[in-house]
Amino acid sequence: MNLFLGFLIVIGCVLGGFTMEGGHVAALIQPAELVIIAGAALGVFIVSNPMHVLKQCVISIARMLKGSIYGKETYKEVLSLLYSLLLKIRKDGLMTIESDVESPTESAIFSQHPSIAVNARVTEFICDYFRIILTGNMNSYELENMMDVDIETSNQTSRTPAEAITHLAEALPAFGIVAAVMGVVITMAAVGGPPDVLGHKIAAALVGTFLGILLAYGFLGPASRLLHNLAEEEEQVFTCIKTCIVAYLNGYPPKMVLEFGRVSIPPPLRPSANELDDYFRSVTAPGSASGQAK
Repeated sequence: MNLFLGFLIVIGCVLGGFTMEGGHVAALIQPAELVIIAGAALGVFIVSNPMHVLKQCVISIARMLKGSIYGKETYKEVLSLLYSLLLKIRKDGLMTIESDVESPTESAIFSQHPSIAVNARVTEFICDYFRIILTGNMNSYELENMMDVDIETSNQTSRTPAEAITHLAEALPAFGIVAAVMGVVITMAAVGGPPDVLGHKIAAALVGTFLGILLAYGFLGPASRLLHNLAEEEEQVFTCIKTCIVAYLNGYPPKMVLEFGRVSIPPPLRPSANELDDYFRSVTAPGSASGQAK
């Protein structure tokens, strides 16, 4: 929603101000200039990025349209899922969650948290590290280091489309200048012709510069920043999970583990302790009530 609203404001204000000064929107419609700028930009984009990055950029369009999926409710569900696993461990022993982490699609605990169960990356992260804990071969420091490497690697991949689009946005003004120079060359070839023809050709050349700058700073630049913010929001979720797992390995009880995780959540998205308690009471874990303190 914010994406469309922001772009609408950009277009509305730019065109609105132009028409207020007596400009005609039709004068800005210069297909040839757009072909030069967009075509050159597309070619450079393909040359400078490997195929897997190009595919990620296409997928990132859907991410931008959908917006962030990691809100306060997501954090509540993540903490509730972890709390259910920890309660089951405390009541029945560590090995009892083996079936849950080996087959999360068949787990009663994961099925009670559908928005997490359908998120393959979050589910994989939780299951992978509880599976390692089940082997009993790593201490909390070693496991924390491994999770840090995993999170950094994953988020470097998530930030790649944003970086690629940022580089493209930085190149667009230069392509606008290329289009403008080519327009000036055409104009110079028509020197001596009717003034109205010369005026049209000069206007077309200037539109090239205008389009390059507008597309860079009004559209692609903000889009790349949005993708960067979405990648950072995803990273915060994995940091929250990591904090909970490390706290569990350090011997804290489930309630305290969840408090460690809660304070790692960014303040605008952080649920209060009472909100979490209310949410836990609304979700029943297998064999025990999630809302009960253990």
